[in-house]
Amino acid sequence: MVSPTPLLTLSSLLFVLLLCTAGVNSSSTPPTKIGNGYRLISIEGTPDGGLVGHLVVNQKNNIYGPDIPTLQLSVKHETHDRLRVHITDAEKQRWEVPYNLLPREQPPALKQTIGRSRKSPITVSETEYSGSELIFSYTADPFGFAVKRKSNGQTLFNSSSDESDPFGSLVFKDQYLEISTKLPNDASLYGLGENTQPHGIKLYPNDPYTLYTTDISAINVNTDLYGSHPVYMDLRNVDGKPYAHSVLLLNSNGMDVFYRGTSLTYKVIGGVFDFYFFAGPTPLGVIDQYTSFVGRPAPMPYWSLGFHQCRWGYHNLSVVEDVVANYQKAQIPLDVIWNDDDHMDGHKDFTLNPINYPHPKLLAFLDKIHSIGMKYIVLIDPGIAVNSSYGVYQRGISNDVFIKYEDEPYLAQVWPGAVYFPDFLNPKTVSWWGDEIRRFHELVPVDGLWIDMNEASNFCSGKCTIPKGKQCPTGTGPGWDCCLDCKNITKTRWDAPPYKINASGLQKPVGFKTIATSAVHYNGILEYDAHSLYGFSQSIATHKALQGLEGKRPFILSRSTYVGSGQYAAHWTGDNQGTWENLRYSISTMLNFGIFGVPMVGSDICGFYPQPTEELCNRWIEVGAFYPFSRDHANYYSPRQELYQWESVAESARNALGMRYKLLPYLYTLNYEAHISGAPIARPLFFSFPTYTEVYGLSTQFLLGSSLMVSPVLEQGKSEVTALFPPGSWYSLFDITQTITSKGGLNVTLDAPLHVVNVHLYQNTILPMQQGGMISKEARKTPFNLIVTFPAGVSDGEAKGNLFIDDDELPEMKLGNGYSTYIDFYATVTKGTVKVWSEVQEGKFAFDQGLHIEKISVLGLDGSGQASALEVDGKPVTGDSNIKLSTTKQNVLEDGGDKVNIVMVEIKALSLDVGKNFAITWKWGPKVGDKRIM
Repeated sequence: MVSPTPLLTLSSLLFVLLLCTAGVNSSSTPPTKIGNGYRLISIEGTPDGGLVGHLVVNQKNNIYGPDIPTLQLSVKHETHDRLRVHITDAEKQRWEVPYNLLPREQPPALKQTIGRSRKSPITVSETEYSGSELIFSYTADPFGFAVKRKSNGQTLFNSSSDESDPFGSLVFKDQYLEISTKLPNDASLYGLGENTQPHGIKLYPNDPYTLYTTDISAINVNTDLYGSHPVYMDLRNVDGKPYAHSVLLLNSNGMDVFYRGTSLTYKVIGGVFDFYFFAGPTPLGVIDQYTSFVGRPAPMPYWSLGFHQCRWGYHNLSVVEDVVANYQKAQIPLDVIWNDDDHMDGHKDFTLNPINYPHPKLLAFLDKIHSIGMKYIVLIDPGIAVNSSYGVYQRGISNDVFIKYEDEPYLAQVWPGAVYFPDFLNPKTVSWWGDEIRRFHELVPVDGLWIDMNEASNFCSGKCTIPKGKQCPTGTGPGWDCCLDCKNITKTRWDAPPYKINASGLQKPVGFKTIATSAVHYNGILEYDAHSLYGFSQSIATHKALQGLEGKRPFILSRSTYVGSGQYAAHWTGDNQGTWENLRYSISTMLNFGIFGVPMVGSDICGFYPQPTEELCNRWIEVGAFYPFSRDHANYYSPRQELYQWESVAESARNALGMRYKLLPYLYTLNYEAHISGAPIARPLFFSFPTYTEVYGLSTQFLLGSSLMVSPVLEQGKSEVTALFPPGSWYSLFDITQTITSKGGLNVTLDAPLHVVNVHLYQNTILPMQQGGMISKEARKTPFNLIVTFPAGVSDGEAKGNLFIDDDELPEMKLGNGYSTYIDFYATVTKGTVKVWSEVQEGKFAFDQGLHIEKISVLGLDGSGQASALEVDGKPVTGDSNIKLSTTKQNVLEDGGDKVNIVMVEIKALSLDVGKNFAITWKWGPKVGDKRIM
């Protein structure tokens, strides 16, 4: 839904100007150093193998408030590859991300007295605390700490400062915390979101990075957007060897992060320093370690990987029915049809408009689409309409579930007008919310829920009352103008903190267009502290509710996210714009969310507003067909832009989505890998090619999994695209006879007329595909074919792939439950023999589904050979068999090395049970008449 916040097209420039005029340091000017830091007065070992120490402030000052005089430091190697450094007030508890929302170890209890003597003091000569992969060290005065990699001694994080550094020592006040780290010049950083990054996926020195969940359109670059993810990955190439690690600051308070290229500074307006260091050293290893801590990504139902269509402005059920019919008529795949808030009665959650979406007709429509395997998802916003005749409101008041201000529910305005916001930190609210979802599901059997506006968004600011004698909202105009009677709240330090983060890209008050930050949650928790957790806590409550309905695997799409959201929800990147720039930005944002542990992500295809050009929509579906979450969505005020509206776009959609639906088994297997290891579905190229530094900043191409590369057209008027191919052999997925190979990497200009997107498969891969279809339910039943890719022309090579199949309605995605199968595929070419085989785990489920492999294509074989002695499962294939083997010459574009002559071998008319091990072999030797010896 559209963001009511005004557009900020020059937010980066304004940020610098505002910070300078406000006396706050911009990232491009020398910072003001605050105080002289702290000194370590004691440190000792803990029974669980960690350290606990105490710090005292060196020299008090009142910049941004008084210093906290004594701090407690705790350090622990929690696993062999994860180190935690926790710093808090030594005298009293401070706000931290609730341990029930994000389960983790508790730090040591606070000491009642602080003294210089300790039972087992560590002397100055023992300033290192070593784990399996990481080493923690410190300097005592002024206190600073460093984290090093044990294998090579490289410093990953170093907060100690001297006069030459552009940052000061540790600062710890009630509402202002500051800490910095040095960085080497060649470190490539990724993460710190959510924001729209105009320079691509790599963090860009002196760009502003503000983390505070805000309802502001994603077209605004370098601005705090819907989610808060205070984590970054650092990739370095050390003497030709890549090393990756990541750093998480687990803190939900608003913060500015200043990256200057050689340093990074956090300025946080509350909470504690709770750092987690993940050793890597590979990018995939980093994500594995990170999601092991914050929560593995949620398993997604198979249908969610199909194509989705939505629009704000499907005014009645007939329009929705026509959309579905037109997709079918245009032969464009479609799995899920969505409603924004158009189905609601007066924009009220969990209701139906009795005129435009009459209940009996809606149920009949759902019966019809459910019978063919299609799904239906609707939107719900967190704001509950203040309406005494509205049952959801009545039950909410009765259960006391709303956020309070001055002991009364906090009044705000969203689409229905005056609303109260549920407090999802309150266990009673979670139960009430689950009951409301149950009631609605009994009314309308939806297949998933879309939770929007949950930053939380408010059309007003401050303390508001419902106006007397006038209608609010009026029912005319855009609907997001504040019509309540409101007064700004500035009387508390929570509403006007001493340090102003760059909220909304303009240093707006932290309570601007959201819940007042002095409002109170369950157990006295301040909105000031919990603000950026709102969407996360709603996702947890919604996931629990959906999972409890029918025992099925939930699907939730959330706009606001936090650390750990991927365990419960998918994400779309919010209100984007139908422009070429936004098309390009979508790739970087998608890739960032993979790093954040939210792999099911995508942008509104063709742009949310205004209407895209026909050419842009063609190119956007060619990108969006390969987003993990693929959905066309448009604004109420934009002209219609379903993919069938232009015949040219329909053709591009049939082509790109046709390939997506053939790739569904691969995408679903990636979904499984994400769930068990955190591995992103869509990845930057450096994940697979970390030694190839040319891809460290590449933001115009991406990988699906480890080896499928998408190289789209992202510029207007282009019929070709220049793509970077890392070293090795790449095979065009749309025409597997076309090959690109190089020893050192190669920039290639590829033909890309309007309906063509270039997708290439890397060597050493076995890719499982099916035949596709209009709906994933039917596509899933079609025969398999395997594409095997060897390095072009090698005499000795190997390839691997895998496939996961399960009952995708089950809540858990795992082996061992009797409803899943996992297959490893292998292939080798060696000593004149080619072999392709499988090793199946838990094969019964796949066997019972009747799934078969029909064709195997082996690419990159030495073109001077020919096939003979074909065997399937040890039995020779004779001339009267239906199984046929054919050879096709492949075209090779190479980088000037030795010419490569390669062929593709296809074996057709197979009927191999997916649920059983198979083995196929054949001889690959000189052609008849070739006098060479094998």
